[in-house]
Amino acid sequence: MDAIEVTGLRYYGYVGFLPEEQVLGQWFEVNLTLWLDLSTVGQNDQLDDTLNYAEVVEKVQHLMETSKFKTLERLNTVIIETLLQFERVEKVRSRLIKLSPPIPGFPGHVMIDMTRER
Repeated sequence: MDAIEVTGLRYYGYVGFLPEEQVLGQWFEVNLTLWLDLSTVGQNDQLDDTLNYAEVVEKVQHLMETSKFKTLERLNTVIIETLLQFERVEKVRSRLIKLSPPIPGFPGHVMIDMTRER
């Protein structure tokens, strides 16, 4: 199976358990792996035979900037469900990162890593 990776998608969003997270927002990043068959486009070099990853970026940006969920797990699930609606995509891995979680004394990130297929 072939894959396209789309990484470093950073957007300001409003997901979190604390009320201020849903009002003030914060930065998130998502890194995607999309599995699909690229053999035809590899032979004929026709854009119609591959995935338009500009559309993928637009969909993810919209979800990350407009969604208001309490958990990263829910947002990540919605991202994956949306991307599995692309006809060519058979499997999606999404790694959603909360870049500055509101945890006292914790300078790191929190990442939810999910993989789903049709």
